[in-house]
Amino acid sequence: MIQRMRIASMLSSATEIVYALGLQNHLVGISHECDYPPEALRLPRLSRSRFDPAGLTSGEIDAEVRRCMLEYGSVYQVDVDALRDVRPDVILTQAVCEVCAVPTGAVHDAVAQLPHPPTVVSLDAHTLEQILATMRQVADAVGESARGDDAVARLRARVDRVREAVADRPRPRTLALEWLDPPFAPGHWVPEMVEIAGGDNLVGTAGSHSLEIPWSEAEGLEPDRLLLVPCGYAMDRARQDADEARGRLRQLAAPAIDGGRAAVGDSAYFSRSGPRVVEGIEALAAWLHPDAGLTPPPGRILEGWR
Repeated sequence: MIQRMRIASMLSSATEIVYALGLQNHLVGISHECDYPPEALRLPRLSRSRFDPAGLTSGEIDAEVRRCMLEYGSVYQVDVDALRDVRPDVILTQAVCEVCAVPTGAVHDAVAQLPHPPTVVSLDAHTLEQILATMRQVADAVGESARGDDAVARLRARVDRVREAVADRPRPRTLALEWLDPPFAPGHWVPEMVEIAGGDNLVGTAGSHSLEIPWSEAEGLEPDRLLLVPCGYAMDRARQDADEARGRLRQLAAPAIDGGRAAVGDSAYFSRSGPRVVEGIEALAAWLHPDAGLTPPPGRILEGWR
């Protein structure tokens, strides 16, 4: 390492990448949404949402997001004063989803107001391979490329173990939903996660954007498995959301639900483009193929939701 580069993270997955690379001593600030690992929470918050989602239903959150995008072109604001105080050399941001995290454009607007503009690194992953590439991006940005290579090799080996464990097994027809009001089928890396874990993903295309689908279009798919991973929700909130949509969900997948083949997932292991997607893949594979000998850490998926 040539010098201690000061890193500001504007998205949750970037913060997790920094820690996975062992570069946490470089981190000087995080976004308002960053919540893992716990040690990071002592750092200054450098952004905020234009509305408070606490107590809102999924439908109300969706309406607020659409309002903010219409009125401001963004759901989030960068705290320029806080950014100036932490004096970053590098800012990690993203342009994958404007409603999921602070977008690159907002960061560039904020950087233009700083006396010494830092380097902006946009981590724009749409696939698993691109997620791994962003880990190398972060390592390269602070002159620690070897750390990126090592971390990627370890994660890739775990994914390969999953592929091997589920190879040649029947592939359950899996309907995954990442929002319930209105319903969205996942895009980006989530369909790929389902396929790697040994499932047949019914709706949503790997590498593409998430897709809003009317309930009527989802009916008739008759999935073997139903996976509910509302974006941005931890397990308790995801389960509450599923409970509130139970009537609609039963219209889509009553046999899967009644047969104990529906599950709720913690979105931190699915919707974040960081190292914990590998734990999500491991959890998915263990759920889809319980006899494959995979034993991921608990708490990633709640099986048998009814």
